[in-house]
Amino acid sequence: MTLLTVDHLLAQHGLLQAVRDVSFEIAEGEKLALVGANGAGKTTLLRTIAGAHRPAAGRIVFDGRDVTRDSAFRRVRNGIALVPEGRRLFTGLTVEENLKLAGRVRREGPWTVDSVCDAFPLIASRRKGRAGNLSGGEQQATAIGRALMTNPRLLLLDEVSLGLAPVAVEAVYRSLDAVLAGGATVVLVEQDLGRALAVADRVLCLLEGRIVLEGPASELSRESIVDAYFGLRHAQEADR
Repeated sequence: MTLLTVDHLLAQHGLLQAVRDVSFEIAEGEKLALVGANGAGKTTLLRTIAGAHRPAAGRIVFDGRDVTRDSAFRRVRNGIALVPEGRRLFTGLTVEENLKLAGRVRREGPWTVDSVCDAFPLIASRRKGRAGNLSGGEQQATAIGRALMTNPRLLLLDEVSLGLAPVAVEAVYRSLDAVLAGGATVVLVEQDLGRALAVADRVLCLLEGRIVLEGPASELSRESIVDAYFGLRHAQEADR
């Protein structure tokens, strides 16, 4: 069953077209890795799906309903949750308070403060501590847990490992394994291509706001993805 349809989406920052005529679908339970160099449009695409950025053209259909003009709040209510780049926690509040704030707009489902802390041992012992005093890995775990508190049907993860030490990345992904194994539908933006391919059922590569490569992760070679990532594939086709 198709959960999300993005149809000829155009998103801009002023005159700059960050996302250009992008179309794709995600099936329920699918894990999609969204890859591309810095400035390729990945974050803008996630923010537009989540309702945090208004598209200039195109449609977003979620669970059979056109949500293109819906607010971010309403999309959360309907089951779309974004873990933003940079985490954006309320640093003056505790971990538990950050989680409970998201829980105020939660849908019915299994995720609670206790189940989030069980899934993410990094923050279990820090739930009463201020978010501003956490390590990078603990903050990322809190940000993911905050999104899970809404019991989303679609989880958008932007740059999970950005700025984290390798040991923290390993701990966060170890906890994410249980979330992914539970059948969550996920779009993952990740600079670490190895981790992205290990998680994903399918890969979509953006270059200058356009899709330049798409296919099952098991059928795409690392070389073909890297070529698309840096625009080499596009240049080779243009030379023919």
